[in-house]
Amino acid sequence: GSMAAPRSFSAAEVRERCARGACLVRCRRRLYDLSAFVRLHPGGERLLRSRAGTDVSAALDGPPHRHSANARRWLEQYYVGELQESAQPPQRCFSLSLQGSPEAEKPACAAARRLDPRCRPVDVGTDLVDWRKPLLWQVGYLGEKYDEWVHQPVDRPIRLFHSDVLEALSKTAWYVVFLVWTPVVLYLSWVSYTALAQGNTRLFSSFTTEYSIPVHKYYFPFIFLLGMFLWSLLEYLIHRFVFHMKPPASNYYLITLHFLLHGQHHKSPFDSSRLVFPPVPASLVIGFFYGLLQLLLPEVLGLSIFVGGLCGYVVYDMMHYYLHYGSPREGTYLYGLKAYHVKHHFEHQKSGFGISTRFWDRPFRTLIPEETFEKED
Repeated sequence: GSMAAPRSFSAAEVRERCARGACLVRCRRRLYDLSAFVRLHPGGERLLRSRAGTDVSAALDGPPHRHSANARRWLEQYYVGELQESAQPPQRCFSLSLQGSPEAEKPACAAARRLDPRCRPVDVGTDLVDWRKPLLWQVGYLGEKYDEWVHQPVDRPIRLFHSDVLEALSKTAWYVVFLVWTPVVLYLSWVSYTALAQGNTRLFSSFTTEYSIPVHKYYFPFIFLLGMFLWSLLEYLIHRFVFHMKPPASNYYLITLHFLLHGQHHKSPFDSSRLVFPPVPASLVIGFFYGLLQLLLPEVLGLSIFVGGLCGYVVYDMMHYYLHYGSPREGTYLYGLKAYHVKHHFEHQKSGFGISTRFWDRPFRTLIPEETFEKED
C-alpha cells in the first residue's frame, strides 16, 4: 500500500461525519468508515437504529459470533485514518470488537496486529491480479495460490470478459430473473394441469398397461411440490460438488471454469450484478434438465416436476439475493439464514451449502457448527 502517513481525525470531525449519517467504527485509534457496508451485515440495521439513542457502543454483530480472519481483512478496505491521540472517542463513534464482544477491544486489536504487524490496509489493487483488466483469463495462472485467493473476499466489482457483449450476458439485475421465469412457471403450470385433466397420463404405462397408475389433475400440486423438493436437493449438490470443487492447481482451464461458475461470487460477494444466474446461460442449464425429465418420465409428469423445480430455482435465486442485500428483522428465520450464509462466505467455505434452506446440510453433515455463532467468555 501507500507509504503516506494516515490522515488524522479530530473528535469533532468524527462527530460531524456521524451526524451526517456516516457509520464510523474504531479499533483503538484506527478509524473505519462502514457507511456503505453496514446494511449488508447481519445486525447492521439494528446497529444503525441504535445510533438514535445514547448507548452506541454496540459491536458490529448480528447473532453474536467471533469475526474470522477474512472479516478482519475485509475491514481494512474501509480504513480512513487515525483518531488523534489527544481526542477522546466521540460518543457517536462506534467501538469495534473484532472478536464479537465490546469488552474485548484490546485483545481484538492485538489479533489484528498478529494478522499484519504494521496493521496496514490490504492493498487490493495489487492482489495477485490486475484489477484494471478482465479477471477470467488471469485467475488460471494463480495455480496453487488460487484457492486461498478466491476465498479472501473483497468489496469491489469484477469484470470477467474483454467483450462488452459477453460481459453484459454474464451480469443481471435480480428482478430480471423473476420477470423472465415467473411467466414461464405460470404458463407451464397451466399446460401441465390441463394436460393432466384430460386423464391420459398414467405412471409405468411404458412397462405395463395392466398395472399402470392413472395420474389425476388433483395430483398436480403435490407433483409441483415434489419438483421444488428435488430442486432443493439439486441446489445443495451443485453448490457443494460443482461450485465448491477445488480445481487442481496445475489445471488452468478448471480454475478458470470454477471462477466463472462460482469463484467470482466468493471473491466479490456483494457485486450486486453477479448474485443471480443470468437468463441466457441459465436457459441452457434449465433446457438440459427439461430434456432429462422428458426422457425419464411420461411427458406431462416430467413437465409437472420440471415446473416445480423451475419455481424452486426462482425462489432460490431471489432468496440468495436477499441474503446478501436484504435486512431481515432480528430473530426471524431469514435473519438466521443471512447470518448462516455470511458465515459460509467469510469463514466456513467448506460447509453451509444450503441457500434457501439448511435442511440438506444436516443429513450430509455440512452444517456450520452452532457454537461459531456464540460469543466467547
